[in-house]
Order: sequence, then structure tokens, then C-alpha cells
Amino acid sequence: MNSTILTTVAATGFTVAFFHAAIPTHWLPFVLVARTRRWSRSKTLLVTLSAGLGHVALTSLLGLGIAWFGFKLDAQLGAAFPWVTGGLMVAIGLFYFWRQLRGRGITHHHLIGGHHRPSEHCGHEREHSHWDEELKDSSLVADRAHDWPAVSGLFLMLTFSPCEGFLPVYLSGVQFGWHGFFVLSAILAIATLLGMLLFTWLTLIGLEKFEIKSFERYEAGLLGTLFTALGALIIWLEH
Repeated sequence: MNSTILTTVAATGFTVAFFHAAIPTHWLPFVLVARTRRWSRSKTLLVTLSAGLGHVALTSLLGLGIAWFGFKLDAQLGAAFPWVTGGLMVAIGLFYFWRQLRGRGITHHHLIGGHHRPSEHCGHEREHSHWDEELKDSSLVADRAHDWPAVSGLFLMLTFSPCEGFLPVYLSGVQFGWHGFFVLSAILAIATLLGMLLFTWLTLIGLEKFEIKSFERYEAGLLGTLFTALGALIIWLEH
């Protein structure tokens, strides 16, 4: 039974991490900067991979803190712990639904030196992503003679923006101890890097005709759905 539950939580975690990585904030900036600076596909994918590793590392570090806190909380709450965990994630999901209903669906990372203007970038009349305009004001493309500022800027942008969508998953794996933590960390790394590299590569080869603006606009709703589903799943399994 425990192995079945862990497999279910791991599968849910993979879905959360992969779809979070599929959101354009995790790959579109790399494509736009690469095109502006005329990077090769291999170099663009390498930069994406390095930034993804930083993204995963910080998220795992935060997950370590959550797991440690969860172990302490589980020892105190006992049988009530899964109910508390599930209820918390449902509440987080409802918060993201509220964000979506308030018209704040985009929860993206900002480019270093860029200036985001929601009224200009998030309107329905836009044919492209808000990143097109934000990139123009960014220091990532200001110095065309050296690539290091762009590479480091992209790395810092993603590294210091952890995958908030995956953090509650660590809490759901507390009942499996450190084994669960390491399994979920591996799932996080595989799903995140796979998603980032896949969508970066697809866009580089010209398959970018899908509606990026629609995907961005409903980011909060997507996260709300994943959080709520995971919370309901934990409560259902406990029941």
C-alpha cells in the first residue's frame, strides 16, 4: 500500500514539475536571448540546462527544509498529518484560483534589468509573449560583445525563482521519510529539466506557433488545479 501511495505521489509530482517547466517563463527567455545573440542550438540548450540545474538545486534545498519541518510536524500530529497536508494544499490551490479570477494569472520571473508593464504585455491584443518587449529593456542583450552577462543573468533569474509548485509535494512525501525526499528530488530534476529542454528545443526548431499568450495567461489557474488535485488526492488516500 505504501509503495502504491508513493508511486501516486511521485507521478503527481512529475506532472506538477513538468507542467510548471512547460510554462514559457522557464524556456522562452532562453530562446529569445539566443536568437538576439545568435547562439547555436547546442549552446542555448546548454545554458538552459545549467539554469535548470540551479533552479532544481534551490528548490531541493527548500524542499529539504520543508521535509525536516514535516518530520517534526508529523511526529506531533500523527494520524491527522495527512489531513492537514491535504487541506493546506487545497487552500493553496484555491489561492491560485483566486489569483486567476482576479486577472493575475501570470506569475512569471522577470528578466534582469527588464521592466514589466502588465497593461502593455498581458492584453488580449498581444500576438506574442510579454517577453518580447521585456527583453528589449534587459541587460541580457545590452552587451552583445560578451555572453557571460547574458548567461549569468539567465542562470540567476531561474535559480533564485524556485519551483513553488513543487514545494507542497515534498510535504506530501513526509510519511515516506528521507527515501521519499530523495525520490521526489529526483522526480523534480528529471521532470523540470526534461520540460525546459524539450520546449526550448521545439521552439528553436520553429514549432512555436501555439498560443503562448494563452498559456501564460492561465498559469495561476493551472497551478491551482494541480495543487487542489494533489491535496484532494492525499485526503482521499488517507480516507
